[in-house]
Amino acid sequence: MTNDVLAGDGQGAKKSTARYSSWIGKVANSPLYRGTIGLLAENRVARLIVLLAVPLAWIAFFNIGPILQMGNISLLANYPLLDGDEPVYTFSQYALFFQESLYFVPFLRSVVFSIVVTASTLVVVYPVAYYIGKVIRPASRNKALLLLLTPFWAGEIIRVFSVIMLLANRGAVNALLRELGMIDRPIPMLYTYFSLSFGVVYLIALYMLLPLYSSIEKIPNSLLDAASDLGAGPLQRFRRVILPLSRDGIVSGCSLVFLTSIGVFAAPLLLGGPNTVIFPEIIAQLFHGSNDKWPAGAAFSIIMLLISLTTVGLFMRVVGGRNVKLM
Repeated sequence: MTNDVLAGDGQGAKKSTARYSSWIGKVANSPLYRGTIGLLAENRVARLIVLLAVPLAWIAFFNIGPILQMGNISLLANYPLLDGDEPVYTFSQYALFFQESLYFVPFLRSVVFSIVVTASTLVVVYPVAYYIGKVIRPASRNKALLLLLTPFWAGEIIRVFSVIMLLANRGAVNALLRELGMIDRPIPMLYTYFSLSFGVVYLIALYMLLPLYSSIEKIPNSLLDAASDLGAGPLQRFRRVILPLSRDGIVSGCSLVFLTSIGVFAAPLLLGGPNTVIFPEIIAQLFHGSNDKWPAGAAFSIIMLLISLTTVGLFMRVVGGRNVKLM
């Protein structure tokens, strides 16, 4: 009985496969298919065009296109243009950036802030990446990475508010210090450069962790064992073996963190104070104001983009050489 049922199921599956193959054959031999998809499949150049069309369209419409439009607005004397008005192009918006300290000083503050955040993130995350990549057993590394990545599943605003609850006057840090008898009154930590730096490092640590882990994990253990056999101590092994071989991860991580931190916006609004205003907040104020300020906001955005990319390019060239690749 069972054999008959199995035989019947097998015959039914064969019939279904045969009908499907027949249908595929009819479609493949149809004039519509042969004149469209079939023609593309036979032409190597057409296949390359189809494969490149989607990524090129994505880059053009969602990356290059908005930047070009922003650059066009930055050169206009007024925006938006009224019906019948001719566009008047000028560089006065760019000159305003260098003429007014109200705009230039926050930009310098943003650059210094981003450099400090990048260096702090490297110092904090490097030991963690090394511990996961070399100390933990290979079978447990994925679990450790998953544990570290769990907080990043939450949104940016949620993580910023978690920092606020941690550093508030009645937050976890002040409560712990009070219980230990180290303070009598809360230490004001919010709305300062400390809270802003702490929050940004927490928000963007992932961009440093993954490149560093990928670079450190690939260092052969045999090199470390050979250095140890030759008499190199832990510090010397780190300076002469681990640090040079993890250079690509350091450069990639620092570049990603710098580019992200210099344009961060939500964290300064929630964690910063009146003395910690950085350049993205200035740009946002220009765009949120009247329309006649939009060209200035666009010009400042282009300036920040160009200087940021130039800084990262020089850093990658000087520190990383030619073989550094961003993840």
